Amino acid sequence: MQQTRVAVVGSANMDLVGTAAALPRRGETVLGSDFVMLPGGKGANQAIAAVRAGASCVFLGAIGSDAFGVTLKARITAAGVNADHLRVVYGASGVALVMVGGAGENAILVTPGANSAFTGLTEGELHAVREADVLVAQLEVPVETVTEAAVAARAAGTRVVLNAAPARPVPAELLAAVDLLVVNETEAQALTGRGRDEPTALLERVPRAVLTLGADGAWYVDRDGTVVHVPAVKVDVVDSTAAGDAFTAALAVAWGEGRELVDAVRWAAAAGAACVRRLGASVALPRRIEIDELYTPA
Repeated sequence: MQQTRVAVVGSANMDLVGTAAALPRRGETVLGSDFVMLPGGKGANQAIAAVRAGASCVFLGAIGSDAFGVTLKARITAAGVNADHLRVVYGASGVALVMVGGAGENAILVTPGANSAFTGLTEGELHAVREADVLVAQLEVPVETVTEAAVAARAAGTRVVLNAAPARPVPAELLAAVDLLVVNETEAQALTGRGRDEPTALLERVPRAVLTLGADGAWYVDRDGTVVHVPAVKVDVVDSTAAGDAFTAALAVAWGEGRELVDAVRWAAAAGAACVRRLGASVALPRRIEIDELYTPA
């Protein structure tokens, strides 16, 4: 089986993660139990997850000139991701303040920092996109950059997987270049005005889509008339922060390897489940053997 070549265009943040029995309410201070500092951001998470799922991956994004930026690049590279095109811009790196409750629920505040400066793709960056089998992108960097990458990918025959997160307006030019859309209920609502009970509404915008519903599994739909519900894999949840990133990356890798998309969604569901069993996004992202252990074919 040929190794999937993935290019990820997206964000890199330093995640400052604290845990507590319950998340604080507005105006409340609670005592936490554990703290970890890890590389994160949807882009970096999905790049690392793609490598652990068995792909080769080049990451396109931006970090700051601060100490967090040095640590981010070192850890992303150590994970096996090609960071040759990772830009360094003057100023602060992106930071995510992550609070995790006792049931694995989370609340996250992200300050974009250098991610906001990731604009105007270079010829080298565009070449990396064109050479990939699959481009994976999210919306934590300027949408103009994501659009530029997706249009270049489409022209080169590279498949485009867009994880339209966080929820924000998505231009028609970007959606026209998307081969497969991955959204949760909130993001689907933002795109179509409809939620979990109408996954086929997403087909008004893209040819194929996956609607993730956490513990309730996921829907796969396409314009050929396929509407399939894939149940979630049941595990004990410790931290759900990066489950969506593990899911999206595994889905892209499996599709690039030639799996039928419904089966790729099942494998991605196993990746999401494997991810939630540990604390800390980049630590929790599962390796291929862990995904296979939870994967159940139809």
